[in-house]
Parts: sequence; C-alpha cells; structure tokens
Amino acid sequence: MANLPAQTITVDEQSGQTAQNYTPALLSLAVLYFMMGFITCLNDTLVPFFKKGFSLTYSQSSLVQFYFFLTYGIMSIPAGKIVEKVGYKTGMVMGFAIAAVGAILFFPASALHLYALFLAALFIIAIGIVLLQVAANPYITILGPAKTASSRLTLIQGVGSIGTTVAPLFGAYFILAPLEQSHASSDAVRYPYLGIAALLACIALVVWRLRLPVIKAVTGTNEVESGKSVFSFRNLRFGLGGIFCYVGAEVSIGTFLTNYITDAIHISEKEANSYVAFYWGSMLVGRFVGALLLKSVKPSSILAVCATLAIGLVAISINSAGYLAVWTMIAVGLCNSIMFAIIFSLAVQGLGKFTTQASGLLSTAIAGGAIVSFCQGLLIDHFTWPIAFLLPIVCYGYILFYGINGYKAATDL
Repeated sequence: MANLPAQTITVDEQSGQTAQNYTPALLSLAVLYFMMGFITCLNDTLVPFFKKGFSLTYSQSSLVQFYFFLTYGIMSIPAGKIVEKVGYKTGMVMGFAIAAVGAILFFPASALHLYALFLAALFIIAIGIVLLQVAANPYITILGPAKTASSRLTLIQGVGSIGTTVAPLFGAYFILAPLEQSHASSDAVRYPYLGIAALLACIALVVWRLRLPVIKAVTGTNEVESGKSVFSFRNLRFGLGGIFCYVGAEVSIGTFLTNYITDAIHISEKEANSYVAFYWGSMLVGRFVGALLLKSVKPSSILAVCATLAIGLVAISINSAGYLAVWTMIAVGLCNSIMFAIIFSLAVQGLGKFTTQASGLLSTAIAGGAIVSFCQGLLIDHFTWPIAFLLPIVCYGYILFYGINGYKAATDL
C-alpha cells in the first residue's frame, strides 16, 4: 500500500508538549495506520464480492479500485491545503470522520442493493484516507529524536502492513463466506462496515481528546530560479511514471488475485482470498529486510533487481499452472515492498525548494492504481489471464528502466 510522503515540519516550541506525550500519540498513529491499511486492502475482497453479487464483468468490478485510487489523483493536493488551514490534528479527526461516513453508507447501499451507491461510499472513504495520510505522516517524524525518525516511520508503516495482511482474512470469513449461501445479495458487507464506521468514529474521538504536539509546516523560499520549474528535473518527470506504474501494478495484482487463484487451483473465493494475505504479508517482511539492505546497497540497484524479479515471477506464473502459478504471483508482493519508497526518494533527489511541490505531484500519480486495474479488468474480460497480466509486466518494465537510467538527473547523463 502506497503512503503519501510527509511534509517538512517542525514542532511549535510554544505548544508546551513534552516527551511523555509521545507514547500515547505514537500508539494512536499505529492504530491509524493499521486502519488505513486494513480499509484499503479490504477492497481486494470487495472486488470478487461485488463481481459475484452483482454479476459484473471484471472491468465493472474493478471500479471499486478505480474510484478509490482516483481519489488520490483528485484529492492529494487539495487535502494538503485543507490540512494547512485547519491543522494536522483537526485534519486527522476530519479524515476519520469522513471515512466513517463513507462506511456508514454501506448500510443503505446494501439495503437497496445498489452498486453505484457502494462506489460512492468507497469514494467518500477514500477522501478520508487521503486526508488521514496527509495529516498523520508529519507527526511520526517529530514524535521523538530526529535521528530515529526513519525508524519510527518504518515501524508505524509496518503496523499498516499488518492491517493489509489481516484484511483479506477478515474479508474471507466475514464477507465472502456468506456470499456462498446468497449469490445475489450484498447483505454480507452491511454489518462489517458498520463496525468499521463505529471504530473509526471512536478513534476520531480519542485523537480529538489527545494532547498532541502542535506542528507547523516549514515553508520554502519565495525565490524563483530563472528558467527552472519543477518539471525541469528529469528524475522527477520519469519518477511520476514510476509511481504511476508501481501503484498500478501492485493494486491490479491484488485486485484480481482472488479470482486468479480461484481459477488456477479451482477453489472458492473465500478460500482463495485467504491466500491474498500472503501477498500483502510479504510486503511487511520485504519492507524490513529492504530497510536493512538500503543501508549498504545503492537504492537504484535494489529497485532494478526487484523490478526484474517481479517481471520474472509474473512471467513464470502466467506460463504455469496450479500452485506454482499461485505462489509465484503471491511472491511479487515481496518485490513490491520497497519500490514506492525508493522511487519517491530518487524522484525528489536534488530538487531543493521544489521538493514540496514534487511531493504533491507524486502523490497524484497514485491514481495509477485506478487506471491500471481498470485496464487490466478490460483485458481479462476480452482476452485471458496471461494476456491481462502482461500489463503489470509492462509496468515493472518501466520501473526497471527507472532503476537503471530514469532516476538520473540530466547532469548525470
């Protein structure tokens, strides 16, 4: 799961906060990241659920991801402006509240059995998630010594990966299992999402009552370099495509993995969805292993190796059958684990005062999760699984290019 980058911020020295406040704040942020990962990856369960419950095509069912990740493209920059105006703490509370409203809308959508209303509900949930990420990330960097900020961020994002791992298991038993008895009903999502809404509301109240440090963004200089713009940096231009392709490949594989596994080893959607937990769980393992490797190995080299492995694993999967096809596709999650962080860091390297603007642009590129997953759904509808999975291979091919050459600034060529 992609995470929006934190802005450059500092603690307001007049806030009067002390280190003793950091532990409850960090615990709250850990819960926040768990919920963001959980809700985002629960979409992978909703795709096969809605496909069967509404008798949809693959492209129609992929609209779940389309509307969810399209929100990143639409809301990333506006969310930053909202948080700048209302403050980080209020922004987090607003994010939880908006996501809770979206989850509550699952009840009338289920009662009326309207797919369009479900999509609207998911769009609202996604607005809340984007706002949460924009508002929450900065706190992680300032709740403790600056020298350990990276380790705190890795740890908290690791908790988010636990949420992405648990979500498929939750979805398999509480959403897909009831669907096996009632093929044309959406009742199974009604109460799970009401429970999610209640939990989000409770977390919003807790965050509102917490005494969090007051932080403020560090604004850059107003100077304008002659002939320079954010798009004049080669590594950023190609980096935008890298983020688009990475999120697109990661989401599209996760979106259709349940149905792919169902067809590969001929099991029910409920059983197949449990395997998806390994796809996201491998990202948890890879993130911590990658953090160690990045201390001694060039990031661009690791990115190129991961992209090459991903291409090979997908190619083996679509040219094999049975459990070999399943586990090689699942193993792609391990390759995905550190791609976002590497691409983002390489894309903003050397940008100086343009870094904040570039950060917003890179965040909008997360919309690749919407476009690529929808296009892959169209390919599955009209062709076969092997042909459809050529699209993620193309995406990883672009990432391979970025790791070899695209990350270089014009002066390095």
